[in-house]
Amino acid sequence: MIMADHPQDICPVDHPECEALATLRSLRDENGRLATQVRTDPLTGLFNYRHFRESLQAELERTGRSGQPTALIIIDLDHFKQVNDRWGHEVGNLALRHTAECMHESMRRIDILCRYGGEEFTIIAPATGLAGAVKAAERLRRLLEARPLATGQGTLQLTASLGVAIHTSLHPLTAEAMVKQADAFMYQAKQTGRNRVCHPPLESAAASQVTTDERAALLG
Repeated sequence: MIMADHPQDICPVDHPECEALATLRSLRDENGRLATQVRTDPLTGLFNYRHFRESLQAELERTGRSGQPTALIIIDLDHFKQVNDRWGHEVGNLALRHTAECMHESMRRIDILCRYGGEEFTIIAPATGLAGAVKAAERLRRLLEARPLATGQGTLQLTASLGVAIHTSLHPLTAEAMVKQADAFMYQAKQTGRNRVCHPPLESAAASQVTTDERAALLG
């Protein structure tokens, strides 16, 4: 049997079965909306912390089955407290949404873009080695730097510090360890001048699944 998307198109008015179909359709739509809300950050439209944790664990399990690496990028906006203090929270919220837009523009459709909390964001990059993750992080960093945010109070220059972690079948990490590693590299970027990407060295065990092409691309 084929069920029409709109039961009212084929059912008599006030027919009990049609009313039941309409009710079921309404419940299905409402459940879908609620499920999306539970996993979405309302300010930026990105996935939220809950979805991030579940997705990262799922990707690490997939890595174990497929042998392909998984990369994690943590992004922290530079001097964001000063933005809120000087420009106000409304402009701060604009800056967060602007960052989300830049993430969408610079990343692939398969990448999982999340707001981690406050001014921190994360990107889970499936089937991505170290060089590919660093290249993606640099692309986002450059886009943020090159695209100031126009506000009613003036133009706001945004930059970010980014840290990269890599999980491979030869050098596996737990989800917690992966977050700690990416977070440590992000803080290294902060401490060494901000507006930069820090990551494991290519010679490390974490980079053991980097391809020759990736290595050449990263080293320029």
